[in-house]
Amino acid sequence: MKVAELVGRTLAELGVGAAFGVVGSGNFEATNGLRAGGVRFVAARHEGGAASMADAYARMSGRMSVLSLHQGVGLTNAITGITEAAKSRTPMIVLAADTAASAVLSNFRIDQDALGAAVGAVPERVHSAATAVADTVRAYRTAWQQRRTVLLNLPLDVQAQEAPEGVPVPEIGGPAPIRPSVEAVAELADLLAEARRPVFIAGRGARASSAALRELAEVSGALLATSAVAHGLFHDDPFAVGIAGGFSSPGAAGLIGDADLVIGWGCALNMWTTRHGTLLGPEARLVQVDVEQAALGAHRPIDLGIVGDVTSTAVDVHAELGRRGHHASREFPPGTRWNDVPYNDLSGDGRIDPRTLSRRLDEILPAERVVSVDSGNFMGYPSAYLSVPDENGFCFTQAFQCVGLGFGTAIGAALARPDRLPVLAVGDGGFHMALSELETAVRLRIPLVVVVYNDAAYGAEIHHFGDADMTTVRFPDTDIAAIGRGFGCEGVTVRSAEELTAVTDWLGGPRDAPLVVDAKIADDGGSWWLAEAFRH
Repeated sequence: MKVAELVGRTLAELGVGAAFGVVGSGNFEATNGLRAGGVRFVAARHEGGAASMADAYARMSGRMSVLSLHQGVGLTNAITGITEAAKSRTPMIVLAADTAASAVLSNFRIDQDALGAAVGAVPERVHSAATAVADTVRAYRTAWQQRRTVLLNLPLDVQAQEAPEGVPVPEIGGPAPIRPSVEAVAELADLLAEARRPVFIAGRGARASSAALRELAEVSGALLATSAVAHGLFHDDPFAVGIAGGFSSPGAAGLIGDADLVIGWGCALNMWTTRHGTLLGPEARLVQVDVEQAALGAHRPIDLGIVGDVTSTAVDVHAELGRRGHHASREFPPGTRWNDVPYNDLSGDGRIDPRTLSRRLDEILPAERVVSVDSGNFMGYPSAYLSVPDENGFCFTQAFQCVGLGFGTAIGAALARPDRLPVLAVGDGGFHMALSELETAVRLRIPLVVVVYNDAAYGAEIHHFGDADMTTVRFPDTDIAAIGRGFGCEGVTVRSAEELTAVTDWLGGPRDAPLVVDAKIADDGGSWWLAEAFRH
């Protein structure tokens, strides 16, 4: 066995759930090593799409993923998706071939370690045959226990070495609980005992902590909200008010703004979640709970920062309030669903209001769904109007705010949750950027519903740059439904709510090919969630 195969087999033995990539000469043998170890490999059409697939799979499955890449060009093609994963703290191994140390004039030669570090990934390297297993285990441990995206470089000359025999592969446990200090628990219990209108905002770090937060909210009288990436965490809770921030409904924004204590649980409390701070009332005290000291107060001044994981902290504070005999009451919040907010329907003249489109889709599509959202002017509509069954029903790759990651995201999420209907919401810009991966969805027979919010423009710029010359961001309208049919999908054009019957018909059929919905949307006058950002 060569080292290349050994590294792939070692990752398989460590517990990788799936691998994604584009195979070239540099990563051929390592990829086959993964496959020989029993790991499913999904061949993408572009490394950028493969990176988003691996990212989404890890987020939605709770298992480690691998992105397999050729040296040099394979890595550079994938770097945007890797950046998104690194910023999102996705536990993922980027297994990249690298040029031999002596190949100083290779066309493929770049400083891969520096490139990975530059975008927030942790660079690691397989140094020799003798250390191959240890190097691979070290990379896996960092990714799994520290929730990091790790770039594991595998030089071609090391790949070709004879692998040692009989090197044991240890079991790697998950992240250890980080309990908060007794003093911090008492201080947070004091604040909750004093608060009359507390609100919890749960973020990415709270995605596994729904039960503990619900129990603490019940005794402390808190309402429950999430950041966008944790959407669905409190789906069926009557005291949940939805997403906090730019996507908040007027009712939710009012309730969060009235809070006298806001606690961010594994939540960055950045400008999007707090609307540049305007969502928070002037009297609100702000608390942040995170596993990293550096995250506390990084975006906004806080009154209390607690180092601890969300579940441990919530459990300990709950116990402290119980010891004190504290149990606050709370009233059921008024309606906070965007779907119940009245609006002036702009449908007409061959265009459908994006709110009407989104509301009708929420009614038509099965409740058991996994919704992926690309970036762009449209993205608040599916995020606000399409309900999801839980936090694993919503994949929101927006840490890098890059248009074009949607197709890869949707495919990775679909493979992680084959029990649910995958839905991709994408703008016409993102659709055209990543179109090659539509073939991947067809080849894999994924029953993907692709909803294209088509305004034939990069809409954020159209709506938020006033009377400037818009020639550079407007494009001819294209027949996206026909493009979908050309790839082997079913394709329909929707200009009115009545034409959404085509979606119902597809749902009632075999679903053996994706459905592309080319929704010609009406001008919304500028999405509310971006307007505030552009004002700032």
